[in-house]
Amino acid sequence: MGQLLEKMQRYSTALQMTPLGIALLLFLIGPIIVILITSFWKFNGFLTIPDFTVRNYVKLFTSGLTLDNYLETIRIAAIVWITTTVLGFIIAYYLVFDVLSLKAKMLLFLLCVVPFWTSGVIRMIAWIPFLGKEGVINRVLMSIGITDEPLEFLLFSEFAVILSYVHVFTLFMVAPLFNTMARIDPALIEAARDNGAKGWQILLHVIIPLCKPGIAIGTIFVLSLTLSDFTAVRLLSGANVGTVALSISNQIGSYNFAYSSANSLFLLIVLLLIVGGIMRLVDVRKQL
Repeated sequence: MGQLLEKMQRYSTALQMTPLGIALLLFLIGPIIVILITSFWKFNGFLTIPDFTVRNYVKLFTSGLTLDNYLETIRIAAIVWITTTVLGFIIAYYLVFDVLSLKAKMLLFLLCVVPFWTSGVIRMIAWIPFLGKEGVINRVLMSIGITDEPLEFLLFSEFAVILSYVHVFTLFMVAPLFNTMARIDPALIEAARDNGAKGWQILLHVIIPLCKPGIAIGTIFVLSLTLSDFTAVRLLSGANVGTVALSISNQIGSYNFAYSSANSLFLLIVLLLIVGGIMRLVDVRKQL
């Protein structure tokens, strides 16, 4: 009887996992396999031909443009990550430790989520009226005498791309940090104060170490979104910024599916290595 119940339980678990397994196979593993196969096909200048070749990978690893794109992408992602981490930590700290009322905390956190009711593309485009030569920021700066002429670096530049990324992706750092900080036992902070620790010592030796899982999860979100996005670069860079995602988008636009597939797989491998390194450094399961 016991063996029968054990078998039924095992089959029941397998049946419960079957829908998820099918979904992952169809919408995650399947497309990756298709991209992998396509990456070994040929492109004759007009069409992608199903003929095996490693030319796409040879071109990928020997092209100086590829190295430049990856270095530029990683540099922008690092700037966005540092900025969103600092802003996200400050916002989460304020919501958890400075706002005493639970209702006020929830209200302010929901206000941070409100922008996600609109499309990310719309929020990126919304910066154009503010950053343009005749935009709000330039008009204010010239009206108060800080500058005599419009600042050209505000729009169609790397600055505009980074600003839009920080605006859109900061909440992905705030949410896990807020969740982590809310779990910190106030008794730990009180114990540190009773032992003579100052505010900055409590921050460095108590709060930040306990927030590592939240920082790690937020880092995975921010880096994944930044490395894979090409919308902001296309809309706000004015062709002054070249990233891997934009390069892949251009290759798809020219119907070079073979080379874009190889480039996409290499970007995926780079991202997986980054995520794997983060998960080895920090036990993300503490946050789950």
